[in-house]
Amino acid sequence: MKYIVDRIEGEFAVCEKEDRTTVDIRLSKLPSGVKAGDVLVVEDGTLRIDRQQTKERKAQIEKLADELFE
Repeated sequence: MKYIVDRIEGEFAVCEKEDRTTVDIRLSKLPSGVKAGDVLVVEDGTLRIDRQQTKERKAQIEKLADELFE
């Protein structure tokens, strides 16, 4: 299972699941330092930030934005 952090609201991270539905997850259940745009994966029953997927996703979004505003 993979989640993308859409935004942080108070004590919760609003996350988008792979099926595009959203779920609120308490920040206390997430890795320290989680932020909007991070890709989270379930590994051994816990959530961890997938830094490589986060980096790739950010680069893809920046490329699309650059193309849009050229």
